Amino acid sequence: MIIFGTKGYLYQLAILTLVCGQCGNPSAHTLRKRVTKFTLFFVPLFPFSTKFATQCTFCGAERQVTKEQADQLMAQGNGQASGQDYGQGGGQPYGQPQQQNPYQR
Repeated sequence: MIIFGTKGYLYQLAILTLVCGQCGNPSAHTLRKRVTKFTLFFVPLFPFSTKFATQCTFCGAERQVTKEQADQLMAQGNGQASGQDYGQGGGQPYGQPQQQNPYQR
């Protein structure tokens, strides 16, 4: 008897302040990575699915983003502003870039 299946892992990559495409509020969004791995006898062997998403902490709306967009958001979160916000359907950029606070370091 062979026991096999899948197991999902959820990683929180960053917390970013973006304008939500659903509720329109500038709020914190979590950038998450979901990895699904194939398991054999309850041992995870290899990943076969990786997805990235942002979730608004105000309304709970979740939007899928591509790996490239997730990399841009990670760079933005590390202080290297890319000038784009994400959150509208399909993971497309929307709205005006948020202004940088000149007094914030």
